[in-house]
Amino acid sequence: MAKKLVIKVTAGADAPERCSQAFTVAAVAVASGVEVSLWLTGESSWFALPGRAAQFELPHAAPLPDLIDSILAGGRITLCTQCAARREITEKDVLEGVRIAGAQVFVSESMADGTQALVY
Repeated sequence: MAKKLVIKVTAGADAPERCSQAFTVAAVAVASGVEVSLWLTGESSWFALPGRAAQFELPHAAPLPDLIDSILAGGRITLCTQCAARREITEKDVLEGVRIAGAQVFVSESMADGTQALVY
């Protein structure tokens, strides 16, 4: 089993099941003691902003704000630099604990020994 899990979520409200699955897997991994790095890209970028996750609804799925809180409590959430720039999101706009970083950091994390990467 990988010691670290890097998850890139590209979907947001445009593909709610795929989006929810990524956050759910990340939260379960954190709860299981796995080191998790969740990357927000594309439409999921909006969930880096306060209040946005509360607007997301999917029947029979855990509330997105709860999943985000769980991930931040034991893992890391990163917003893609380019995705943030395209949406005019800055570091002062994002939830506490969310960082903004680029492809070089994603590749570095993904290629580290003992790491499994997933893309949703």
